[in-house]
Amino acid sequence: MKLNPLEDRVVLKAIEEETTTPSGIVIPGKEKEKPQQAEVVAVGPGRKNDEGKVVPMTVKVGDKVVYSKYSGTEVKLSEDETYTIVKESDILATIAD
Repeated sequence: MKLNPLEDRVVLKAIEEETTTPSGIVIPGKEKEKPQQAEVVAVGPGRKNDEGKVVPMTVKVGDKVVYSKYSGTEVKLSEDETYTIVKESDILATIAD
């Protein structure tokens, strides 16, 4: 199954990082707070402005981004596939390598 976002929506796949405590205990990414970093897996065509013209998206598939902590809608496609759909305006920054 594939998600095709509409208008200015973006489908994100969370980047979950493992954290090691000072005593050496590894905390898996799922046990921590909701991640704020993700990879863009799908992008909508863009929103329409007041004149009816489509404003192109500024993010593209493959970009790594930081997004608002409690934004978007979480969608679970299978046991191990969870995505978040956000508006492009909920993306705060792209991460440069």
